[in-house]
Amino acid sequence: MIGSDTLNRDSIQSGLTPQARALLGELDVRGAIDSTNAEALRRLESGSVPGLAITAEQQTAGRGRRGREWVSPPASNIYLSVVWQFQRGVDAMDGLSLAAGVAVAEALAEQGLDTVALKWPNDLLHNGAKLGGILVETSGHAAGPTSAVLGVGVNLAMPEAEASVIGQQWTDVSRAGGIGAGRNAMLASLLNHLLPLLADFETVGFDSWRERWMARNAHAGQAVALRSGDREVVGVVQGVDDSGALLLDLGGTVQAFNGGELSLRPVS
Repeated sequence: MIGSDTLNRDSIQSGLTPQARALLGELDVRGAIDSTNAEALRRLESGSVPGLAITAEQQTAGRGRRGREWVSPPASNIYLSVVWQFQRGVDAMDGLSLAAGVAVAEALAEQGLDTVALKWPNDLLHNGAKLGGILVETSGHAAGPTSAVLGVGVNLAMPEAEASVIGQQWTDVSRAGGIGAGRNAMLASLLNHLLPLLADFETVGFDSWRERWMARNAHAGQAVALRSGDREVVGVVQGVDDSGALLLDLGGTVQAFNGGELSLRPVS
């Protein structure tokens, strides 16, 4: 059954490619934890090495973008955070969450689910329902060496009772396609895609991922509302630029939008 296998470090490591194995600094497998991202940030404060990956059976205080709760029941889903350092600071990370979405979608495709779409800037969807998400948090100097914590949550076999508190339409891998891979195989596949992404990103940037993101754009050519606080603009999605900014056609003028506080919803 998807998601039913107990997390096991050796099983995960046995599924890694030689490239991912060389890039992995440490694999930390936990039982219950408040948040894999929060633990990764704590480890950074104590001098964590790049390539640290933390995964857990359960998160008691999982969080998504903009401080929202990430429902994280035990032995059901994927909760993963990976640490990497960027020498050029935060500008080197433009578009990282979008590229990570592509990497996660491609890992899922490798496991048999090749119908994952991407909602700007960090959600994974299947048939319009949320399947997973990305959360990037940083620690360090804006203009100098900066460490990124790349958090990934993927619903594999979400219990109905736990999902009752989710405030949006959701799905999981089991409902979306019934992939036979368990969590250990899925975690190995994710690390096989995410570690090379992080290792190369400062050199190649989001531009090398842009076309692959556009190919999975969930709202291409659709009217959407983009909200920031009390301000809302409505436009037609034209894609993203080479920094990962969302391009909207606002009545004949295309404008780029970016920022962690922006939220997007389709306009019916």
